Amino acid sequence: MSIRPILRMGHPVLARVADPVPDPRAPDIRALVDDMGETMRAAGGRGIAAPQVGVPLRLVIFHAPLEDEESRSLDGAPLTVLVNPVVEVVDPAMTTDWEGCLSLPGLKGAVPRPVAVRYRGLDLDGQPIDRVARGFHARVVQHECDHLDGILYPQRMADLSTLAYLENEPFED
Repeated sequence: MSIRPILRMGHPVLARVADPVPDPRAPDIRALVDDMGETMRAAGGRGIAAPQVGVPLRLVIFHAPLEDEESRSLDGAPLTVLVNPVVEVVDPAMTTDWEGCLSLPGLKGAVPRPVAVRYRGLDLDGQPIDRVARGFHARVVQHECDHLDGILYPQRMADLSTLAYLENEPFED
């Protein structure tokens, strides 16, 4: 396992649609997931997508509580590995909340997103994952999966005047 450099906004890999993972059970995919996990933990992130570490594949990992969807605590939040995800909106009501991103260090912005989504994909054993997520869990999934389509959160912001440096807080977390 190793910590990989995290690409920053403006890098061409972050702006393109990622390619499907041919075999989630492949040893190189497991090694990539190990590196992504170590990189995410070292950077203090909630999730990371393969394009953020320079690999244009449809693969994300994230920590999000499954029970209490509004909680932002890592306690009890499982690490989810999602290969070739598909996200579908199940509740079109929108909510706006603050988001940050490892590819935009030191910044946060208010991003509107659907309150509930269903996500499907595969785990590292090739087994299907099919979950409905609400609240913070849904936000994390949408944010990470956006990376697979070349979208960074400022592109989702309704009002760019809310994009700010963290040192200008107080933002509610």
